[in-house]
Amino acid sequence: MFNLSVIQKIAIYIIPIIFAVTLHEAAHAYMAKKYGDNTAQLLGRLSLNPLHHIDILGTIIVPLFGIILGGVIFGWAKPVPINYFRLKNIRRDSFWISFAGPLTNLAQALIWALVFKFTYQIHNAYFGMPLNMMAQAGIGINISLMLLNLLPILPLDGGRMLASVLPPHLAISYIRLEPYGMWILFGLLLIGGLTFIISPLYMLIVQFIFTLIQ
Repeated sequence: MFNLSVIQKIAIYIIPIIFAVTLHEAAHAYMAKKYGDNTAQLLGRLSLNPLHHIDILGTIIVPLFGIILGGVIFGWAKPVPINYFRLKNIRRDSFWISFAGPLTNLAQALIWALVFKFTYQIHNAYFGMPLNMMAQAGIGINISLMLLNLLPILPLDGGRMLASVLPPHLAISYIRLEPYGMWILFGLLLIGGLTFIISPLYMLIVQFIFTLIQ
């Protein structure tokens, strides 16, 4: 990417970040309602309005620091409230509710890849070049968030998915580790562990997506 000022980077990244987070959280709320729990809907979380999902620190400030400084884009949104006792099948339904968020990020990465391809058909550089950079940002943000959320660490989606497929006695022991999950994530972030884990998978998925749109 071209050398950009901080303001230019923010202008390019802010829209993909908001879409990535909003659709991710709305997908959780939609799937929860589908499987019998309308708690998120009643609290206004089954919405495409970013203001219902954004956490100023986790959605805006922390990711933008990551963008400016480089490395893995790390962040979070307001968690979607779920009453698991309202679900028809707690273990099965909680798996798909959790998986819906990362799947939405994958879909967005594919859409941004199509936008990226489209920009090469635009001959107006004043419009095409910023859109091209925004599309690159959209691809990177969504793949990063998808992979981050799929890590098998509670309270991430991957942790909830793992808890839903483990034998019940192991799941109970695993869930007890949730209070330490965010500390584990911050520790991995500080020592570069997240980059080490995510980067190889990130490159594989990027190559796969661009192979699809060729």
